[in-house]
Amino acid sequence: MQITKSERPHIAFFGCTNSGKSSLVNAVTNQTLSVVSEVKGTTTDAVEKAMEILPLGPVVIIDTAGINDEGGKLGQLRVGATLRIFDKTDIAVLVADSTVGLQKEDEDLIKEFEQRKIPYIVVFNKCDLKTPPPQNLSFNYLPLSAKTGEGVNELREKLGHIINENKKEKYIIRDRLNVGDVVVLVIPIDESAPKGRVILPQQNVLRECLDAHSTAICCQPEELESILQQFTPKYVITDSQAFNKVKDIVPKNIILTSFSILMANYRGKLESLVTGASVLSELKDGDKVLISEGCTHHRQCNDIGTVKFPKWIKEFTKRNIDFEFTQGGEFPQKLSEYKLVIHCGGCMLNEAEIQSRQKRAAEQNIPMVNYGMAIAYMNGILTRAMEIFDE
Repeated sequence: MQITKSERPHIAFFGCTNSGKSSLVNAVTNQTLSVVSEVKGTTTDAVEKAMEILPLGPVVIIDTAGINDEGGKLGQLRVGATLRIFDKTDIAVLVADSTVGLQKEDEDLIKEFEQRKIPYIVVFNKCDLKTPPPQNLSFNYLPLSAKTGEGVNELREKLGHIINENKKEKYIIRDRLNVGDVVVLVIPIDESAPKGRVILPQQNVLRECLDAHSTAICCQPEELESILQQFTPKYVITDSQAFNKVKDIVPKNIILTSFSILMANYRGKLESLVTGASVLSELKDGDKVLISEGCTHHRQCNDIGTVKFPKWIKEFTKRNIDFEFTQGGEFPQKLSEYKLVIHCGGCMLNEAEIQSRQKRAAEQNIPMVNYGMAIAYMNGILTRAMEIFDE
């Protein structure tokens, strides 16, 4: 199975303009991934690509704009975009110019890496032009020349070592399964289902069931009752939108949860999201709620984020709520105007970005809840849907 971008380590290259970031990215990847020029500020938007690099394996490489870009409003936008990359960065490479040395902006980046606990390497590029700094620096650094290739292989080796050192063996469901267990996956095929395929969390759960040598039975809500007359599964895992139908069909002695709730546990911090669900009962007229999705799919006429959730929340609260929406990489830095943030399962975002969003909300004392938990709460079954984590 192909490894998705959200499962790959995200390696981001930071630094001042003309430090040689883009040249180094091209040298590390053996591709012309980024445009290279002597003109300052050539890299405007972050360049991001999933690829396989030996000995690193499957990764996402990100080339960012210069952190000291001074090009007026456009420069400010470039720097802002670069700062947002921090949220998804698993490993940082700071590229400094050997002929200039560390600048204040470089030192600020190092502080940011350390504050966020992002593993990082400082690369002194252009060492073919000037001897790199003395050996008494406190951080992990490497003299290198993107032009001649000196040190590039060593950088790959160092990055590979960091990846292996930080690799975590994590599962969505596999570690809860034994050989021969039966799991029923309820996958509605309606207007919101992608044509010809099932969505990523459903694919991943199915694959983990197979890897565990358990038996996975896939059905739509209409077939669930018949399936349960024939089998007694260990778990029933459903699309959250079907909770309203499924909760009355599945006997209380069978554990019921959703793909979205499993993803919340896999990617983020579960406890704070559970707390956020209860805020749905506290909403008042005029409260502002942010509904945020990590993917950038085309909005449909019955879209879950912009159509279904506002309708469900208004029916549940009987209040006139003000809703705002974001997609993809959009997520506000300032959240104080919101009473609650409701976030999708985050299957298209890596763990670092999901947890950065949760952390930002927590630091601003703004409750946050996941789609699946919100739906379970409004259907009165959140406690039941969380029983899988009590085993």
